[in-house]
Amino acid sequence: MADDLDFFSKDSFILKLPKKSPLVLRMVVLLFVMVCGVYICSICLKQISTGSTHEFLNIGVIQKPCPEPNIEPWEIPYVHYPNPKTFSRAECACNPVRYFAIMSMQRSGSGWFETLLNNHTNISSNGEIFSVKVRRSNVSTIFETLDKVYNLDWLSSASKNECTAAVGLKWMLNQGLMQHHKQIVEYFNTRGVSAIFLFRRNLLRRMISILANSYDRDAKPLNGTHKSHVHSPHEAEILASYKPVINATLLVPNIRQVEETTKKALEYFKSTRHIILYYEDVVKNLTKLDEVQEFLKVPKRELRSRQVKIHKGSLSNHIQNWNDVEKALNGTQYESYLYGDYRR
Repeated sequence: MADDLDFFSKDSFILKLPKKSPLVLRMVVLLFVMVCGVYICSICLKQISTGSTHEFLNIGVIQKPCPEPNIEPWEIPYVHYPNPKTFSRAECACNPVRYFAIMSMQRSGSGWFETLLNNHTNISSNGEIFSVKVRRSNVSTIFETLDKVYNLDWLSSASKNECTAAVGLKWMLNQGLMQHHKQIVEYFNTRGVSAIFLFRRNLLRRMISILANSYDRDAKPLNGTHKSHVHSPHEAEILASYKPVINATLLVPNIRQVEETTKKALEYFKSTRHIILYYEDVVKNLTKLDEVQEFLKVPKRELRSRQVKIHKGSLSNHIQNWNDVEKALNGTQYESYLYGDYRR
């Protein structure tokens, strides 16, 4: 037992250092500390020199969060604060913006309606953007275009200043809207886009407008230029002088097809926040525009358009084969189209 205790003698716990001078050890330690210090200082100096300017710039662009708008809880998904890449919203950065899309069909009054909206100081509707096929070639290009519009980076004659309160576009149903309706509905609901449906009640008048516009595109009676819309009574009179021939046999089937397309669109987009308007109702009662402004949550203004209506008065003055058309619609549910009239 004593031998075991001797194994753990005091000598076994003594660390035997090399026999070197303490001064040399101190010099080695001091040199090591100096090298480390110089290395650390050099790194710090580099970071300060390269990052000081950046740090100051960052401080300059720090913005206070926008105050909570005084709105109903259901409105929150439809209120946005876009940050454009092409310009600064400056003092209007905290002005909320609503997104919208005018969804319609050709020759349904959407051009006139859009000029009314653009007459408002705080509304920018950027026209029929998807008339260019490449922008609607697939869902990805559609979304890229929409993102640019709703981020206020789409530049057009309708673009307002940085204090825009509602931004959107005009979108025809046959421009990819129906084809990709599922994805577009999801986009609208996710991004908080409101839909403004604008249709025409009298589809016979719409048909006349389509045929007349097609003729004008080829004939160009206004000094060799094609104009879908005019701004003077004289120009309107020239365009209205053309009287199209309507295929009476296909008239009712064509009207039904348009009605079916309209019903499908309303069904497809029923889950979105939307409003439904008819051209004739807006013409007869301009207070309908107050409803639209309330829908977009913009200050109410008196809205005006310079466009002049082309086909006025009785339809019998605008159809070459009026008797055939009259026979085709008499006794049908569309008979009222023959005699309905409205003015603005």
